[in-house]
Amino acid sequence: MSTSTTAMASSGSMSTTGMLFERLWRTSGIQLAVLLVVAYLLYGYPPPVGAPVDALVTFYAGNRTRILTAGVLTGMAVLYLMWFAAALRTTLADAGQDGWGAAAIASSAAAGGLFLLLMGMGAALAYSIAGSGNRPLIAGINDLAWACLVLTSFPRAMLIMAGTFGLWRAGLISNALFGAGAAAIVLVLLGGTTWLSGGFWAPDGTYSRFISPLIGLVWIVIVSWVLLTRAPATRSGW
Repeated sequence: MSTSTTAMASSGSMSTTGMLFERLWRTSGIQLAVLLVVAYLLYGYPPPVGAPVDALVTFYAGNRTRILTAGVLTGMAVLYLMWFAAALRTTLADAGQDGWGAAAIASSAAAGGLFLLLMGMGAALAYSIAGSGNRPLIAGINDLAWACLVLTSFPRAMLIMAGTFGLWRAGLISNALFGAGAAAIVLVLLGGTTWLSGGFWAPDGTYSRFISPLIGLVWIVIVSWVLLTRAPATRSGW
C-alpha cells in the first residue's frame, strides 16, 4: 500500500511538472517578443551605414553598459526562440507534419545564429573595439552589423512559412489565419531586399529596422497563443 501510494504521488508530481514545462514552452514566443523589445529599447539606435567614425565611437563607447545588457537579453531571447521552435516542432510532429517541424528547427537555428552574431559585433564594439582607435575596423563592423540585420529576413521568413503551413495542414489554424501568415512570409522576405543606399528601403531604413521585425514578432506571439489554446493538452515530447 505504501509503495503504491508513493508511486501515485510520484506520478502526480511528474504530471504536474510536465504540465508546467508544457505551458512554459508554449508561451516561449511571448517571452521571446518581450525580451527582444526590451533589448531593442536598451540598445538604442546605432549610427547608420557609412556614419562618421567619431559618431560610432561616441555611441558604442558612451553606451557600453546598455549595449552589453542588451546583448545578455538578446542571448536569453535566442534561448526562448529555440524553445519556441521546439514546441512548434513537437506539435507539428504529433499532427503528422514533422517535415514542417524540422524546417522550423533549422530556420530558428539559422536566425538565432545571425542574431547572436549581430549582437556579438555590437558587444565587441562597445566592450573594447570602439576605444581602440582602429577607425576602419570600427566602421566595417558597424556596416557588417546592418548587413546581418537584412540577412536575418531569410531564416525568419522560413520560420514563419514552416509554422504557417504546418499548423494549417494540421488543422490548428483557420484559412484566414493561414492567409495572414502567408502575407507575413512575403513581407518579411521582402526585408532581404532592402539594399538601397539610403531612405526607407536601406539596411538602416524603416522597413528593415521596424516593419519587418515587428511582423515577425506579431506572428510569433500569435503562434504561441495557438500552441497554448489549440494544440493537444498533453504530448509525449516533453
